[in-house]
Amino acid sequence: MPTKDMTKDILYTIKNPKVTFHQRLKDMAKIAENSIELVEYTEKSREYFENGAMMDMFEGKTPYRTRYCVPDYELFFKQGSEFLMLEPPKDIWDAVGNLLCLYHNIPADGGLPVYIGCLDELLEPFVTDEAEAEKAIRFLLVHVDRTISNAFCHANLGPRDTKAGRIILKLTKEMQRPCPNMTLLWREDTPEDYLLAALDTAMTAAKPSFANDALYRRDMGNYAVVSCYNTLPIGGCGLTLVRLNMNRLPELAKSPEDLLDRVIPDAVTAVCDAIDSRCRFIVEDCSYYENTFLYREGLIKKDRDHMVGMFGYVGLAECVNGMLGLTEEKERFGHGEKADAFGEAIMNRIKEELDKRPAAYGTYGLHAQVGVMEDTDSTPGGRIPIGEEPDLPYQLLNFIRMHRHCAAGCGELFPFDGTVKNNPRYLMDILKGAFASGARYLSFYSGNSDLVRVTGYLVKRSDIEKFEREEMTLNEATVNGSGVNKNLHLLDRKVRGEE
Repeated sequence: MPTKDMTKDILYTIKNPKVTFHQRLKDMAKIAENSIELVEYTEKSREYFENGAMMDMFEGKTPYRTRYCVPDYELFFKQGSEFLMLEPPKDIWDAVGNLLCLYHNIPADGGLPVYIGCLDELLEPFVTDEAEAEKAIRFLLVHVDRTISNAFCHANLGPRDTKAGRIILKLTKEMQRPCPNMTLLWREDTPEDYLLAALDTAMTAAKPSFANDALYRRDMGNYAVVSCYNTLPIGGCGLTLVRLNMNRLPELAKSPEDLLDRVIPDAVTAVCDAIDSRCRFIVEDCSYYENTFLYREGLIKKDRDHMVGMFGYVGLAECVNGMLGLTEEKERFGHGEKADAFGEAIMNRIKEELDKRPAAYGTYGLHAQVGVMEDTDSTPGGRIPIGEEPDLPYQLLNFIRMHRHCAAGCGELFPFDGTVKNNPRYLMDILKGAFASGARYLSFYSGNSDLVRVTGYLVKRSDIEKFEREEMTLNEATVNGSGVNKNLHLLDRKVRGEE
């Protein structure tokens, strides 16, 4: 029988005027999933869950699928699918149709894919007639936006210049839709005019973002950027994501030294214990891999190199400022060397502890988590708080220092004045300089566009306004975007010009 809380949640869900039928269906499934807890946690993990220093990212008390699933789409195109009764594609329409069939059979958190492939590389062999290819790709993008309807859905482009990639950039700029999110995988031999086209699109449509391809390949091999800006091996799964709320850690520490020497190792143990517990339930108790054709047909793999337990974190800035008692902006995180050095020491300590401990399943992936709408007192990942942004060069250097260990994903966001559209080479110089200095992932967008970056995902200002008038919106991320904007003032980020 449902509890009083469950009954309340069910009634709210079925009556909520702001959600569509499919959104309501997912919410009802989540209520059922949270009705009983079957994952067995250690006492240390439970302690950190209860004191608010750790959370399970709303994955559910009874997880029966991985958080992120990254099928090998190239293999899918080569062999087709026996289960889906699909032959390898012979033309652009076959390719688009096969992808759409597969998307609706990917078992991931929320029931929707968070990665839909490196689209330009997948579709390029089938671009024989560019006009026809544009029709097919437009159909694909419209279908994804209208049916997946979640800005966590992610497509990759590059690093090569392709006809398919040019078409996708053109349509992205024209359509102005938040889904799919998009990243260009950049490397030194990516043609400048292709990069400039992508930057021009980003300043209009807030995507693509840009990944340092060489750096990610060094750390992860054959990879994909998924969801917000998570990075996972192709053919792999992000089994779960457990988040450390670092803004809570000063409450547990007696001194900065105690934080580094005792609290951080203790917190890492708690998070890793929780990751292992959730992975064990998904892999062993639920037989996740054995119950999906993706595994049977080789599209995902069950081995150490392809299973990732994601270790997320937020609130580094608040942890540093709180632990050191910093109130003057010139001394705070992102502005003072003492604060930044302490932040870097925290991240180095976390990495040291993770390196000591083998994961029960696969590996641990350190991830600068983007934040959730319930966050009221923590900045995403290791970023500098909104409203305290320093000069651009210093912000970039701070970002690189804090995130260099985050092979499983990190990102920094920069809104620019619309006049920068007239000089995309200015943005290209920033990007190339940042990547040469060790940055992993950057996003640029126009401060006055309808499409804006919340943290790792996109929403439309106009959709937020509709939602706040209690109107339905197709994209589910609008709910999160509205909440995050209220709590963290995302639309108040410093808008930069040519400095």
